[in-house]
Amino acid sequence: MTSGVDSAGAAGPHPSSHSRLVLVLAAAGFASSFALRSAEPLVGVLAHDLESDPHTVALLSTAFALPYALIQPILGPVGDALGKERVLVACLAALTIALTGCAAVPNLDLLFVLRMVAGAAAGGCIPLSLAMLGDRVPLGQRQVAISRFLVAVILGQLLGSTFAGLIEAFVGWRGVFAATGVVAALGCATTLFGFDKGKQAPPRPIEVGQAIARYGSLIANPRAQLLFSAVFVEGIAIFGVLPYIAPLLSARGEGGPREAGLVLAGFAVGGLLYSLLVPLLLRFLGIYRMLIVGGAICAVALLIVGLAGNWPVDCAAFVGLGLGFYMLHNTYQVQVTELSPTARASAVALHAFSYFCGQAMSVAIFGFTLEHLGQFPALAVCAAVIFAVGVVTSVRLARPAKAA
Repeated sequence: MTSGVDSAGAAGPHPSSHSRLVLVLAAAGFASSFALRSAEPLVGVLAHDLESDPHTVALLSTAFALPYALIQPILGPVGDALGKERVLVACLAALTIALTGCAAVPNLDLLFVLRMVAGAAAGGCIPLSLAMLGDRVPLGQRQVAISRFLVAVILGQLLGSTFAGLIEAFVGWRGVFAATGVVAALGCATTLFGFDKGKQAPPRPIEVGQAIARYGSLIANPRAQLLFSAVFVEGIAIFGVLPYIAPLLSARGEGGPREAGLVLAGFAVGGLLYSLLVPLLLRFLGIYRMLIVGGAICAVALLIVGLAGNWPVDCAAFVGLGLGFYMLHNTYQVQVTELSPTARASAVALHAFSYFCGQAMSVAIFGFTLEHLGQFPALAVCAAVIFAVGVVTSVRLARPAKAA
């Protein structure tokens, strides 16, 4: 990692302006992550009410993640050209409409369509927020600033999955989806009125040729190749099991949406633990040892889930999984913001594209592995893969970066 100033050598804005920016962006991050995980505890209920099987309904996670990934190559240049703030507000407005529509769907097919629209809209929230933090926060302060932004993202995941599991019995799955629409509307309003309009750069034309050239330059960068590959594999290894928690618990007689929501909430609790510990982790482990330790924690947690016989143990393991995951992922995010300081939205967009392509594929890959190998072998494979990712990226990223 380079020195504590940004790539332009500037000291950057005063920290108080960073705090306001983080708070406004936190609303966007919370809204998108609240919607992302809200469907997973409902897999069994949706399968029953919409007359489908759990394996098909579990693909609602893919329906959200795949458009999220595929929209990234478009949103990156659009954000760089039109202004990240403007594009972020538009994405939140579209997210609000799609999530509200999910509450009124008559069948599973339309629910899939609206979840796809919601995923594409959410695709602009976290990546553009990260790019704005990269633009305005000096590198030496950036990992802590991004970790604080991630508190909102993680809280969204925590409350989204837990909220869905706990209140479904009272308001039904339609009420859960309606609530996600309300949260998205609040996030949209916060960003609409929270940004300082006087500091927004004027929009400029979208240069398709320049955008393609920037992407080509990024893809040719060996450091970018490593980071994009790492989060692609990370998405497959970590997120495939999440939609299957509810069916696995049900098959073991361990409960339904409530217990699944609490187990999934453990992942977010682990992320919150990381956000509290990140200054100490950076001080005592450093960037590169943190990747190895994070990969090891993820591997142990996945093995425990594979062996667990009751949901409280699964929940504790998911706390470890969340801690280890964010030790890996937050480090990759910070590194990505320095790949191309003149086109951060494009760099972060490609990173998110890779990450969510991995997530989109993870459900089908894990489902196939689970069906053919069984619970523990499937999770053991995931454990080995994520530990290898931590080790390899630690060694490779420790090498000096070439100039962009």
